[in-house]
Order: sequence, then C-alpha cells, then structure tokens
Amino acid sequence: MQAYNNGTNIVKKAKEDRFQHHDYYQIDDLLSEEHLLAREAVRAWVKQEVSPIIEEYSERGVCPTYLFKGLAEIGAFGPSIPAEYGGGGMDEIAYGIIMQELERGDSGIRSMASVQGSLVMYPIYRFGSEAQRRKYLPKLGSGEFIGCFGLTEPDYGSNPSDMITQVKDDGDAYILNGAKMWITNSPIADIAVVWAKDEAGIIRGMIVEKDMKGFSAPEIHGKWSLRASITGELVFEDVRVPKANVLPNVQGLKGPLSCLSKARYGIAWGAVGAALDCYDSALRYSQERIQFGKPIGAFQLTQKKLAEMITEITKAQLLVWRLGMLANVGKATPAQISMAKRNNVHMALEIAREARQIHGGMGITNEYPIMRHLMNLETVLTYEGTHDIHLLITGMDVTGFNAFK
Repeated sequence: MQAYNNGTNIVKKAKEDRFQHHDYYQIDDLLSEEHLLAREAVRAWVKQEVSPIIEEYSERGVCPTYLFKGLAEIGAFGPSIPAEYGGGGMDEIAYGIIMQELERGDSGIRSMASVQGSLVMYPIYRFGSEAQRRKYLPKLGSGEFIGCFGLTEPDYGSNPSDMITQVKDDGDAYILNGAKMWITNSPIADIAVVWAKDEAGIIRGMIVEKDMKGFSAPEIHGKWSLRASITGELVFEDVRVPKANVLPNVQGLKGPLSCLSKARYGIAWGAVGAALDCYDSALRYSQERIQFGKPIGAFQLTQKKLAEMITEITKAQLLVWRLGMLANVGKATPAQISMAKRNNVHMALEIAREARQIHGGMGITNEYPIMRHLMNLETVLTYEGTHDIHLLITGMDVTGFNAFK
C-alpha cells in the first residue's frame, strides 16, 4: 500500500485493484474492437482514479465531484450522443459497456455519468431545439456543465402522471412552482431538465438554470446507500423559465419515460459490473482463505455459491448484449429494458449477498468492496422504476392487462 492524495482533504492509503475480467461464455467474441477499446480505457481509469479512493469517500458520505472532469475525458457523458453535440458517437453496446465498467467501480459513480448522459443530454438531444442542443450539449459532454433530471416528487414516484409541479403561462415565459425529490447531482448541477404540468394538464419538459431566481437544490443527508453520489431536491418558487428553454419536440409522459428507458438500459449493464466485482473478490478470497487446512474454495458449499454466481452473471451478460443489439437498430422496447433492469439488479444484489458470506466477517469491512456494493444495489433495485413496477411492466406486456389501474 502507498499513500494516496487526490488533491482534496481526503487522504488515504490506496488499495490495489486486482480485478480480472470474467467471460465464461466468451461473449467478448461478439464485441467489436471499438467496444473492447472503450472497456479497457474505462477499466484502466476506474482502477487508477476510482478504486483507490471510493471506500473512503463512501464511508464519509462525500461525493468525489472532481471526478466529473475525468468522466468527461473518458467519454462517459453521452457515449451514444453524436460527436458533433459533445457525445461519443458510439453505439448502444459501447454505452452499456462503459456503464458496466463504471458501476464495477461504484454505483454512485455510474449514476453521476448516466444521469448526465441519459437523463440530461439525451432529452436535450432528442426533444430539444437546435439552439438548445448547441448551447448545452457540448458543455455537458465536456463536464463544464453538470446536469440533473427532475421527475420524481415527494409524493409521486412510481406514479409520475399525478405530479403536482406546474407551470403557468406568463407571456414569453412560464412560472414554475413545485418540488422534486431524490435527484442525483442536483446540489451541484448547473442545469436541470424538469418535467411539469401546464394549465391544460399536459406534461412539458424544460431546462432550468441554477441561477434562475426562486430555484434551489438542497442536499439530502443521512443516506446509507450511494454515499459517494450527491443527491438532493429541486425546489421551485415562482421560477420564471423562458419559453426558449422549453423542449419543443415532446409533450406528455412519453418524454420523461423515454429518458428513463435510456437510463434503465444503462443500469441493466451497470449492475453486471457490480456483480462482477463482487464475484471477482469472492473468487480470489476463496482461493486465498485457508480453513481446516485448505482454501475455502475447495469446499463444496463455496463452489456451489461461486458456480451459481458465474452462471447468473453469464445469463445477465447475454441478456444485455442481446438488448444492446436490439437497441442499436431501434428495436429495444421499454418492456424489454424493464425486464433487463429488474433481472440484472436483482441478480447483482443476490451475488453481493452471497459474496459477503464467502468473505465472512471481512465482508463487512472496507477492505473489500462487498458491503458498499450491497448497500448501493439496495437503492439501484428501487430507483428509476422499482423492482415491483418493472415486474408489472413485464406482466402488462405479456398479458395485455394494465395492473396499474
């Protein structure tokens, strides 16, 4: 171990990131050279910049905001947004692979990137005017601007159609009132993509800038999960939003839901990264930890755990690869994305729990990443569509009956 100083007030001893890639079904053979290069670049960055500091930041509940610049430099903001608008110009599988590698480092770091790309850059690119694209996207892609996404409200999470945040027409602007809750990046965001109802009850998206009068974003404290990610509220008190900031090419709930599909797709990939990190740590520990005169990996029950882990990881890897292929040709449906998000996050959470058992008492310490992943995944299971909501989305898709009403 060596002393590590990242230029902030947090100084710790760096830990070696010993992660080795696991590809039981040789899925790498299905990836392009571009995909593999992107993965290696992001993996190297995570090993150098994230792994040495993440336990300390998570323990202290501090977001390493200085990493935003590095995330931009490795192309983690909007990988599939065209390069002319500040994105990476890559395909959807490359986007997923990048999210996987980031979440192997930490779910909170992946959240920082996926919110910026999928929930801020994506709606501006897809639904914004050309002037809005040119104004905001390059700065978001470079990390000069940080963005957040305002949909969930204190009283309306799984049912966003009943949101009460509203706008009223005021000539060349709208007057925005309301509040949003559980918003990643909000306390440090330069802009927020906010969804609100107009006087006709139609949901509209708009870009709210941090210096607009009446707009505040207090931080939420006391989280036991995603502790290295900054989370807050969005509060609007008679905020005057110019109509030039309204996204012109979308109305209704399909706007925010399409953004959530984009983000959920990234989560489905990201969860595989968290699972791989837990599996990798558990496998190595089982080979090195001696009990009753031999490595614990030599015992049948430990082998059962590890065999089931790599089986579930392999199934999840194949699931997101196929989903990515469908996304590349515009055929990935929201219901298919829901299935992948639900399955893969649940899989990762179960693997984290089994990995904790293999590590024994050491599994609850910050010498290993298991407990941090475990706590993070409890949140990932719920956000951007809860485990049960995604189950009902699949149920509605296969039966044709809407269980939400």
